[in-house]
Amino acid sequence: MFPGATADPSAPAYTVVGAPLDVSTSFRPGTRFGPERVRRFAGTFEDYDRATDQSFSTLGVADRGDVHAWTDAEEYLDYLTSVCREVVRDGATPLVLGGEHTVSLAPVRALDPEVVVVCDAHLDLREAYDGDPWSHSTVTRHALDTADEAVILGARSGSEAEWERADAADVTVVEPAAVAEWTPPAAFADRDVYLSVDVDAADPAYAPGTGTPEPYGLTSRELRDVVRAVAPHAAGFDVVEVNDRDDGQAATLAAKLLRDFVFAHADANADTDASDGAD
Repeated sequence: MFPGATADPSAPAYTVVGAPLDVSTSFRPGTRFGPERVRRFAGTFEDYDRATDQSFSTLGVADRGDVHAWTDAEEYLDYLTSVCREVVRDGATPLVLGGEHTVSLAPVRALDPEVVVVCDAHLDLREAYDGDPWSHSTVTRHALDTADEAVILGARSGSEAEWERADAADVTVVEPAAVAEWTPPAAFADRDVYLSVDVDAADPAYAPGTGTPEPYGLTSRELRDVVRAVAPHAAGFDVVEVNDRDDGQAATLAAKLLRDFVFAHADANADTDASDGAD
């Protein structure tokens, strides 16, 4: 169980879903261990968040556990999508722990957002990789089958064809040096948004435990700021691509980002509820 996920699972505000898919990693495998490691390294955090004056254990988070993965990624995604749809039907915000980035397609399909915001070192706009159309390097292209627009923050790697695809009107790329100054557009207030964090968006100095580390990335603080800025607009969240190839740095960062999402999302919703009540 994710530490502090103490809500009644029959009526949660947020539901953690582990998705330990690990079939297409192109360099260092191990994402099957990601959900367990994220939960484990979250155990050292204080329950209280001073920035929002909230305690994580009081925000209605439940943990559904892991959805056991198998080798057919397309079939697994169909099943994981059905799980995420159940979460949404129950009135909860899905919080997915990967697993390789491919798993992000399940909550995207379940929520059907207009905009997908992705923190990622890689564009992930390929048609296929090594002949695999469901590779983790195709996830943002697949997400655009559902969403109208993708905003990719921190990208610094991609094939020539991917960079050409990124020039299209439905893709916005914010390269690492510009992320600190980026803020969600005002239009996000009126659009359905989903937030996905591939932990390799962070520089490997902060999160070495990932499958395809890429230097010159974001700081952990920059990722925190993005998550807290986008969370009030988002209907769901995932953090993916954590593996077991470090001493817990990537898992610790991923766990903290999940908590940051919940704190910022709950705080914004509390403000909205208070305003509605005043009316």
